[in-house]
Amino acid sequence: MTPLAQELARLIRDEGPLSLSRYMALCLGHPSHGYYMKQDPFGAEGDFTTAPEISQIFGELVGLWVATVWRMMGEPAAFRLVELGPGRGTLMQDMLRAGRVVPGFREALTVHLVETSPVLRERQKATPAASGVAPHWHERLDQALEGPAIVVANEFLDALPLDQFVLTPEGWRERLVGLDGEGRFVFGLSAEPERQIARAAPQGAVLEQPLAALETVATVARHVAADGGAGLFIDYGAAQTGFGDTLQAVRRHGFVDPLAEPGDADLTVHVDFARMAQAGLAAGATAHGPATQRDFLLALGLEQRVAALSRRATPEQAHTLATGANRLVEAGTATDMGQLFKVLALADPRLPLLPGFDLHRLPEQAAP
Repeated sequence: MTPLAQELARLIRDEGPLSLSRYMALCLGHPSHGYYMKQDPFGAEGDFTTAPEISQIFGELVGLWVATVWRMMGEPAAFRLVELGPGRGTLMQDMLRAGRVVPGFREALTVHLVETSPVLRERQKATPAASGVAPHWHERLDQALEGPAIVVANEFLDALPLDQFVLTPEGWRERLVGLDGEGRFVFGLSAEPERQIARAAPQGAVLEQPLAALETVATVARHVAADGGAGLFIDYGAAQTGFGDTLQAVRRHGFVDPLAEPGDADLTVHVDFARMAQAGLAAGATAHGPATQRDFLLALGLEQRVAALSRRATPEQAHTLATGANRLVEAGTATDMGQLFKVLALADPRLPLLPGFDLHRLPEQAAP
């Protein structure tokens, strides 16, 4: 058993089965044994690869999106560019580099990173610094929000813990993590149904309650509605609310049993973008999207950016650029990034329709 597995087993024996949200929170964020607290999981040598690591074009287009929204805000002399879960800092570095083409943008911003992992904070110290910006780090989102702000969250909401409920003949019962007779982790159901849930569904349906993600989205929405700005959320998930168990665990770029290696595998869930949009609207913001990642990046000029970079690239570099860009927008199946990933923006109601959600063109960017 992993060190965390031993601790979780003791906790279950002492206190009883764990809610799924508590299990996820401990697996990912335990101070000593949590997945994100002890390692850098990104890239080919890690467990998974995110869009900024696949292609620089992803971060460049997002950076131009941010700069364009700043212009739409009236070009405030000071605003916060906030990133949630910034990984290695690759996305922020690419955003800052792209933003150089917009006069006054870099001078107006301060960078704020919401990151709890000490390992990843060390990685992040080098990347934004290479762009000439000294970031400010925060443990919590509320600490990072002050005044006009643009918040970017790429593959952040999927890692926030949620709870699950299963419809039985007695009603909706909570899915719990316990131990079997041989001391192995197993899923079970609460003894009593949850009376406050009144959702019609087929027997056996699984209802997910992403309260942490909904609160994160609502916090961003409340702030930008009051102080100006926007939040951009990019993640994998569904545009429409439905039922189903979306919990998954990844290790070494493959799926594993979510209960098999606590603390040593990444745990994620699919994001319910319809509910996220509703939470943003209820908090006073306007919702733009969700759009597929393919539609969003193509609307921002992905093809034009590939062409511009390729003109000054070697044949090998041009092939790498094309391959990475194609992976970002491929949509042949439901699991391809261009289709599986969705993009949602929540904004100050005073702003017009944001770029990427129509045919709004971004500033031209010269190839580096």
